[in-house]
Amino acid sequence: MIAHLQRASHTASLLEYLYGPGERGNHTNPRLIAGDGHGAPIEMLAQTDAPAYLAHALDAPVERLGARAPERPVWVCSVRSDPRHPDPTDSQWAEVARRIVAATGIAPEGDPDACRWIAVRNQARQVHVVATLAREDGSLHHTYRDAFRLQTECHRIATELGHLPPAPHPTPRTPETHVLAHDITISAEPSGSVSAKGASDALSATLLKHAGFQQIEDWYGRRHRLATTTPQAERLAIASHAAEMLRAARYSVDLDPDLDTSRLTSPANPLGLYTAGAEVLRLTDQIRAAENGADLAQAVDHLLHPEHGVLERLREALETAGEQITDLDDESYALADRFGFAAEFVSAAQSELVGAGRELHLVSGSRQDHTGAQTQSPSPPDARNAALATSPAADRAKASSALGTPSPEVGTAVSAPQVTSPRTR
Repeated sequence: MIAHLQRASHTASLLEYLYGPGERGNHTNPRLIAGDGHGAPIEMLAQTDAPAYLAHALDAPVERLGARAPERPVWVCSVRSDPRHPDPTDSQWAEVARRIVAATGIAPEGDPDACRWIAVRNQARQVHVVATLAREDGSLHHTYRDAFRLQTECHRIATELGHLPPAPHPTPRTPETHVLAHDITISAEPSGSVSAKGASDALSATLLKHAGFQQIEDWYGRRHRLATTTPQAERLAIASHAAEMLRAARYSVDLDPDLDTSRLTSPANPLGLYTAGAEVLRLTDQIRAAENGADLAQAVDHLLHPEHGVLERLREALETAGEQITDLDDESYALADRFGFAAEFVSAAQSELVGAGRELHLVSGSRQDHTGAQTQSPSPPDARNAALATSPAADRAKASSALGTPSPEVGTAVSAPQVTSPRTR
C-alpha cells in the first residue's frame, strides 16, 4: 500500500472536493466508511448537506482553540492499494483507516481525547482519511513522526493482506574475527614519487609489493614507494589498486585524492565518483536509441523492475537515508521527513507505471515507417543535371525560331519597371 500525507486549511472545501465529481470526473459513489466524532453523529449521511455537516463536526475542536489554532489544521492521508491484487472491501478499508489513525497517533485506541476523523471512499483502490489536529483536551497532535509511522503500518497491513511477502527471519551472524587495523597513508611526494607509510606488518607489505610498490629496508625502517620515473597513469593505477586491496583486508587507508582513479572522469566513467548517475545516463541513451516498442520496453524494464529497477533502488535509498538521519539525530525529524516524503513520491510513481512495460511492446515503429517512406520517395535532382538543363526560355526561343517568329534573345535582361518620381510643384 502507498500512503501520502498532506495538510489543508479548510475542511469544508476538502470535503466538497471528496464528495464531488473530482478533477477528472473519477469520483463515484462517495461514502463515509468509518470515523469518530466523539459524540457527534457523523453517520447522518442521509442529509443532503452531509459534507457541510461533517466539516462542522470535525472543525468543532479547532474552533474552540481560537487564536491558538494552526493555519492548516486539516490532516489528510490518501491510501492506495496494489492494483495487482483485489480491491479491499469497505469494511477492510475501514479497518485500514482505524489502524492508520491509531498508528500515527491521530486517534490511539481507547484515547477519549483523540482527534476527530473520518474515512471517505469515492473511487476504487483508494481511501481518504481526514482529521483535524485539535484534540478534545485542547492540545494539538504533533505530526513530525507521522510519515514513518504511517509507512511502517502500511507495510504491515500490505503484508497481512498478502500483497507483500513476509519478512524473512534474521539469521544469527557468526562472530567475526577482528583484525587490528593499521593506518596506511598513500600519498604523492614533491619529487614525483608515491610513498606508502604505516605498513609495518607482513600482510600489508605483501599487498603493497603485489600492487607494484618497491620495498626499501634501511636505517629509516621499512618503506614502500614507486620510482619517480613511473608514468603518471601507472602511478594512479598502482596506488588505487593497492588501496583497494588494503581496504579489503580491513586496513584503514588514506589515499591521496590525486591518486584515486575513482575520482577521475574518463570516456568510460564520465561522471567520476557518481557511478550510479553514469549508469542511469547510459540507460537514458539506450532508451533514446530504441527503434521499436520491444527495444524500448527492454530498456525501460531497468527502471520499472519491481525488485531490481532503478525506481525501487531509489525508493529504498531515500527511505534508508531518512531512517539513518533519525538514528543519528532525533532532533532532525523535519529533514528525515523530507526524505520519507520523497520515498513516498517514488512509490507513487511506481504504482502509476504498473503494467507500462507490457504496453510498451504495443508501441508501433512509426518512426521506422516514416524513414522508409522517405527512403522510397524520389530523390531530388542532382545539382549538376539541374545546372545543365535547358531553361524554359531557351525552349520557347527554339520553338519560335522553328516557326519563323522572332523572339527575344535568351540572354537579354528584363528591364526593371520605371518608378515615377514624385511630382514637384
